Amino acid sequence: MTQRRKAALVTGAGRNIGRAAVLALAGDGFDVAINGSSNRAACEAVAEEARALGVEALVAMGDVGRPEDCARIAAEAIARFGAVDVLVNNAALRPAKPFLETSEEEWRRVIAVDLDGAVWLIRACVPGMLERGWGRIVNFTGMNAMHGYAGHSPVSVSKHGVWGLTKALAKEFGPKGVTVNAISPGPIAEDGEDLVSERRAAAIARVPVGRMGTPKEVAAAVRLLASEDGAYITGQMLQVNGGGQT
Repeated sequence: MTQRRKAALVTGAGRNIGRAAVLALAGDGFDVAINGSSNRAACEAVAEEARALGVEALVAMGDVGRPEDCARIAAEAIARFGAVDVLVNNAALRPAKPFLETSEEEWRRVIAVDLDGAVWLIRACVPGMLERGWGRIVNFTGMNAMHGYAGHSPVSVSKHGVWGLTKALAKEFGPKGVTVNAISPGPIAEDGEDLVSERRAAAIARVPVGRMGTPKEVAAAVRLLASEDGAYITGQMLQVNGGGQT
């Protein structure tokens, strides 16, 4: 009987860090479920890139800010691959707006995507991980999580909540073979963007290595945390930031 390959589900995976994470995991032999909220063509292109690496790929579109979509996305991945062994919660909204001008609807929308989406996807995927005694959950926080930013209050609140969720679940699931970690990227170039972009000069000035990071460099951290070599790492925030403050 052919042994099942482990499978990973990555949200917000149509471009940039999400795309890089999919390709890194596919390169390590994981079948991959690629989630996006609207741009199916971009997700399908990533799926083709993953298949070229010799694994199976599924596009699972849906809005992670909706609990019912989270349940369906996870169910599609589990039906296709038999399990979700690695969950990467990358999808996020990052609007810029003064606190007093942020409506209740806008506030709740960011919380729903940036924090609650991780909650609902973990709840959908982790029972199987616990049953098998093996699993990896990788959440994304960021500079907002620990220091906050003016004009980004719902993002800061959400990402701080993701960090608390990471710490709590690492303690809860660790005895059962499931690790839970967070990655906090510094300034990261978008696909094809110059690493010393003038547009990002102020951010780069705070980074000791003198440039932005690449999605591939962030994906390297995902690879480690998803691997067998990452089994003794849990409840941590891995900062991929070129030495800058996060």
